[in-house]
Amino acid sequence: MASPAAPAAVQEEEEVIIVGAGQSGLAVAACLSLRGVRSLVLERDDCVGSLWRKRAYDRLHLHLAKQYSALPHAPHPADAPTYLPRDAFADYLDGYASRFGVRARLRREVRSAAFTGGEGRGRWAVEAVDLATGKRELYKARFLVVASGENDERFVPEVPGMEAFPGKVMHAAEYRSPEGMKGKAVLVVGAGNSGMEIAYDLASAGAVTSIAVRSELHLVTKEIWNVGMALYGYHVPAWIIDKLVLLMCAVVFGDTARHGLHRPAVGPFTMKLTSPAYPVVDVGTYAKIRSGEVRVLPAAVKSVRGNVVEFADGNRHPFDAIVLATGYRSTVRRWLKSEDGLIGDDGLAARPYPEHWKGENGLYCAGLVRKGIYGSYEDAELIAGDISELLRRPKQVQ
Repeated sequence: MASPAAPAAVQEEEEVIIVGAGQSGLAVAACLSLRGVRSLVLERDDCVGSLWRKRAYDRLHLHLAKQYSALPHAPHPADAPTYLPRDAFADYLDGYASRFGVRARLRREVRSAAFTGGEGRGRWAVEAVDLATGKRELYKARFLVVASGENDERFVPEVPGMEAFPGKVMHAAEYRSPEGMKGKAVLVVGAGNSGMEIAYDLASAGAVTSIAVRSELHLVTKEIWNVGMALYGYHVPAWIIDKLVLLMCAVVFGDTARHGLHRPAVGPFTMKLTSPAYPVVDVGTYAKIRSGEVRVLPAAVKSVRGNVVEFADGNRHPFDAIVLATGYRSTVRRWLKSEDGLIGDDGLAARPYPEHWKGENGLYCAGLVRKGIYGSYEDAELIAGDISELLRRPKQVQ
């Protein structure tokens, strides 16, 4: 006798579906709630703000001052530290979701989202899976907000021989502290903010630390960068901010190229506004580079043979452990069935700021233009304002 067929998934109707319960998704949900618009957040992980809870190292503090690191309608209290530690910001996100009554379904992995029906009457059909039960769930919504983040999936480069490396290899997402690394030769691959700070953490704990730097970068301090942010808030042109920031950097750091850290021709603020590249906020790593506690290897990793790593410049060095601070990538294009040009092939906003956040047929993206927490703030207000305005229009002209 044949087994009875599994019951079909029940389709739920929502006004707005938000994919991702990180800072951007929570901010959009809160701004919609304050405007009386109901939304549902679908989150793959088992908590909100999982980047901060599960993929950040212990010593991490926000690089921007608290006035630039708050979400809409919830400034950080006056007695909060200027630069919030990881756990404090994660607690802030939990409290934010609770304060604004964010409806979130956790452990829901979105498998597909496609717009069906004609303009004005169409809906977004979203299919998700409850990872706890394996049950398929179907949703329909008039509006879809993609807020799954820039750091959705760790990127691990393919390096010949890496799989046979005898020591420990970990991605920066797995790194928490330098425990057990004292006296060991550790290679950090990647000189972004995570890589440079992890190198500092390791060297401070007595690891023999090297960092592979294959690209140019702008090194700044928190204080210098916050001066730039303040000037930007007063609409000072980016080229003027660049000159002031670079002048201050020259006073603080001197010529970083002498120690293997070459600056790009484009200024740091202009680069931040026009490209995916962030400046590197120094937490003390540069002093350790100058003292020799952190060795800069100015080339990409080419291959690994045993415990010896070969670099693109032909040099070879043995290591006991490797930390891959090689970044993340978005997975949006795997499930979003839309070709309206809002989301690029890399899963991030395809259009330049500030025209990046709104697509066709009620599709929006939040936090995908590489502007950090401050960008999440701006996107949330724009998206919530637009959706609430559309819902207020008479039905015949919607």
